[in-house]
Amino acid sequence: MSNKVLIIVGDATETVDTLYPYYRLQEDGFEPVVAGPEKRRYHMVMHEIPPDWDGMVTREWEGYTIQAGIAFKDIKPEEYLGIFFSGGRAPEYTRYNPDLVRITKHFFEAGKPIACVCHGVEIPAYAGCLKGRRMATVPKCKFDLEVCGGIFVNEPCVVDGNLVSGRTYHDHGQYIGVWIKMLIEARETRAS
Repeated sequence: MSNKVLIIVGDATETVDTLYPYYRLQEDGFEPVVAGPEKRRYHMVMHEIPPDWDGMVTREWEGYTIQAGIAFKDIKPEEYLGIFFSGGRAPEYTRYNPDLVRITKHFFEAGKPIACVCHGVEIPAYAGCLKGRRMATVPKCKFDLEVCGGIFVNEPCVVDGNLVSGRTYHDHGQYIGVWIKMLIEARETRAS
C-alpha cells in the first residue's frame, strides 16, 4: 500500500504553498513526492499582496528551491494516494502539460483526496475537472474557476467531496488538516 502523495510544482511555485504541505505530509507518515515538468530543481517564489498596496497586485520575492523527484511524463497516478496543487505562477504554464492533465483527471475520476490553493486552481480548471465544483482560490483567480464551470467560495476552507481548497497560504491552517484527514482515511481504507 502506497503512502505517496504528489505535490505539483514548476518554476515560480509559491514557497509557503509548497513547503507547508510537504512537511505536514511527513508528520503524518506520508511520502510527499514533488513532481514537475522535468525531474530537476525548481526555483520557488514568495507571493503576497501587501496590506498597504491597493487592488490585487501581487508582490513577488525569490524563495527557496525544491527538487522534483519525478517528471509528469513518468507518473503513474494509480500509485499515489492523493495530490496537492500548489500556487504561485507555475500553474499558469504547467496546466498545458498533457501529462499533468492526464494525472489531474485521474485523481478527480478516482475520487482520491485532492487539495488546491491559490493559482493551483488553474490546473484542474484547464483539465476540465471543476464543472459544478465549489472551491476557494485567491480572488484574482475567480474568473479561471468560473469560466470552467466551478463555483467560487471566498472562505479559508472549502470541501466539495474529495476536493479541499484554500485561498492562499494564509489559509493553510484551515484546510490542510482537513485534507490530511481525508488521506488518512484513504490510507486506512486501502489497508483493510
